[in-house]
Amino acid sequence: MASDCALKQSTYVLVHGTHSAGAFWLPVAQELTLRGHRVVAVDLPLHGSQAFVPESYQRQDLAAMAVEPSPVAALSLDDYEKHVTRVVRRAAAHGPVVLVGHSLGGATVSRVGDAVPELLRHICYMAAFCPSPALPSPDACTAAPENADALIPLGQIIGDPERLGVMRLNPRTGDPKDLRALKEMMCAGYPDNAFRQRLGSMQTDESTRAYAGRAVGRTERWGRLPRTYLRFGKDRTIATKLQDRMIAEADARTPRNLFRVHDFPAAPHVGPLDPAPVADALAALAP
Repeated sequence: MASDCALKQSTYVLVHGTHSAGAFWLPVAQELTLRGHRVVAVDLPLHGSQAFVPESYQRQDLAAMAVEPSPVAALSLDDYEKHVTRVVRRAAAHGPVVLVGHSLGGATVSRVGDAVPELLRHICYMAAFCPSPALPSPDACTAAPENADALIPLGQIIGDPERLGVMRLNPRTGDPKDLRALKEMMCAGYPDNAFRQRLGSMQTDESTRAYAGRAVGRTERWGRLPRTYLRFGKDRTIATKLQDRMIAEADARTPRNLFRVHDFPAAPHVGPLDPAPVADALAALAP
C-alpha cells in the first residue's frame, strides 16, 4: 500500500481565509497546475459557489445591511473542519494530500490535521492562524500583544457582530477611508487595480463563531505531521510578530518536528503579487 501511494500524484487542498472563497487561490492554483500538480481550492460552507449574499448588500443599503440576518452566523469551525475533511478523504483516495490554509483557514488546517493525520503528507500555514494552548482560538490569536500592530477593521464593520453573529464588511464600498484601510490590511504595496480585483472577490460575512472556535492540535496527531509556515513580513492582518509567536509555540510543543519556515519579507496578507514564489514553496512540499 505504501509503495502504491508513493507512486501516486499528490493533491494540494487549499483552504481560504476570512471573507473569502476558493477563488482566492486561483493565481497560485493555476501556477501549481501548470507545473503538473493536482489542486483543489475549497469553498467553505456558504462561501464561494454556495455564498450567501445579503439582499441589502446588492442594493448597497447600509442601514438594512446592519440588521439583515445571515445564515453564516450558524457556522462554526466544526462545519469548516468536517467539510474540508470530506474533501481530504476524497483526494486521499487518489494519492497523498498536502493541506494548505491561509489566514483563518489555518484554524481549519489544525482541526483537519488533528482529525485525519493519516491522510495528510504535509500541512502548510500561509500567514495563517496556528492556535496553541496559550492562544487556543483565532480570537485569542488576534488579541495577543504580538498582534498589536495589526489593523482591525472596526470602522468598516457593518452592524453589531454580536447581534448578527457575523463580522459583516462592505467590499463594494466607495468610501476612500474604507478603501485605504482595507488595502493596507490586505494588499499593502499592491497596484490599485490589483487591490480592487482582490476586493471584488471578497464576501460580506464571516462567522464570529468560527473565530471563537478552539483549534489546538494534539501533539500525538497534528503534531506528528510535517509542517511549513509561509511567513509574510508586511502582513497587517496577522502581524508578523504574531506569526513568529505561533511558530515558536508550535515548535516548543513538538521539538522533534519543527516548522519549516519560508520568509516573504515584502508580502502583505494576501501574499506576493507574483504567485510563482508561493508556488515554488508549495511545490517543494510534495514529490
